[in-house]
Amino acid sequence: MKFLHLVWAGLKRKKLRTVLTFLSVMVAFMLFAFLGSIKAAFTGGVELAGQDRLMLRHKISFIMTLPQSYYARIKGMEGVKAVCHNTWFGGVYQDKPENMIFTCPVVPEDLFEMFPEFIIKPEEKQAFQNTRIGAIVGRKSAARFGWKIGDRIPLKSAIWGQPSGMEQWEFEIVGIYDGAKKATDTTGFYFRYDYFEEARQRDKGMVGWYSIKISDPDRAAEIAAKIDDEFANSPYETKTEAEAAFVQGFANQIGDIGAITMAVVGAVFFTILIVAGNTMGQSVRERTEELGVLKAIGFTNSRVLILVLLESCLLAILGGFAGLGLAWLIVETMEPPQMLPTVYMPKPTLVAGALFALALGVVAGIIPAWQAMRLQIAEALRRGG
Repeated sequence: MKFLHLVWAGLKRKKLRTVLTFLSVMVAFMLFAFLGSIKAAFTGGVELAGQDRLMLRHKISFIMTLPQSYYARIKGMEGVKAVCHNTWFGGVYQDKPENMIFTCPVVPEDLFEMFPEFIIKPEEKQAFQNTRIGAIVGRKSAARFGWKIGDRIPLKSAIWGQPSGMEQWEFEIVGIYDGAKKATDTTGFYFRYDYFEEARQRDKGMVGWYSIKISDPDRAAEIAAKIDDEFANSPYETKTEAEAAFVQGFANQIGDIGAITMAVVGAVFFTILIVAGNTMGQSVRERTEELGVLKAIGFTNSRVLILVLLESCLLAILGGFAGLGLAWLIVETMEPPQMLPTVYMPKPTLVAGALFALALGVVAGIIPAWQAMRLQIAEALRRGG
C-alpha cells in the first residue's frame, strides 16, 4: 500500500503502548478461540448426530438397564432399519481412575452398520467379528496409551466386577478405528457383547441403551412414539428421542454452553474495544500537528480518515490473528482432557475471529478517524504549536 509506511510509523510512535495494546488484543482473541473450541467439544456430538438415528433408554433414568430381548422387537417394527445395543462398562486401565475409558460391549455387525463414521480396515473389522476377546479402540485412545494391534489389554470395571473365572477382564486389540470427521470421537473402546454376556456374573440379559437407525428421518417423532407405546405399561418402559436431543441433554447438564461462551466473549470484546479505542484516541491527539501538516501538503479529509482507520485495523488484525494462531497451535498439539475427548479448533471459529478482528479495528478507530478528518489545518497547527 502506498502509505503503509505512514501507518506503521504511527504505530511505532509509542512502542510500549502499541505492544501492550497488541498483547491485550492477542489475549482476547486467544480466549475467544479457546471458548469456541470448548463449545465445539461440548456440542460436537449434537452436530455429528445422525438425523436418521434415535436413542432409546429406560424411561426413569439412563443408568437403569433394559432387557436384551427388546432388540428383536424393535428391529421388527415398521420404519426401523437397524438396531445396536450398548452397555456402559466403565473400563479402567492399569487400575488408575484417571485412565477410565468409554468402554462398551457391542455386537460388531450392528456397531458398524449403526455408526458408519467409524472408519476401520476391512481385515480389522473381520478380526473383530471372529475374535472372542477381540476389541477395537479409537485412534486417540490408542495413541494415548501406546496401544497397537495384537496387544493384550487388561481392564477393571467397578460396575461389573470380576469376570467369571478370571481376576480381571482381558481383551486383544484387533483394530484401531478413525473418524470420518475431525469431530468424531475416537476415544472409545468396543468389545464383543457375547464375551461380556458369558463372563459377567450379574444382570445377564440386560443392556444399557439402544441406538436405532430409521428409514425416514422425517418420521422420527412418529417412530419414537410407536416404540415407546410398544413397551408402555411394562416393567421396563422406555423413552426414545432423536440422537441429537439425547446428546444435547448431556451437554445441558453442564449448562447452556453457547450462552456462557457468548457472555464471556461479549465482556472481553467490550473491554478490548475500550482499550483499543482509547489507544487510537490518544494517538490522534498526540499527532494533531502532524495531521495538520499532512492536510496542508495535500492530504484530503477522506485520506486522513482512511489512514487512521488503517492504523487501528492493522493493530487489531495483527493482535487478533496472532491470538487465533497461537490458540490453534495450542489446541492442535495439546493432550485433550478426558471430559472433552474431541477438542479441536473449528474453522467457523477462526473465520469469525478474523472478521471480529477487522470489525474491532473499524469500531475502535472510527471515532478518532472521524475527529482527525474534521480537524482544521489552522486549528491543528495551533494546538501543535
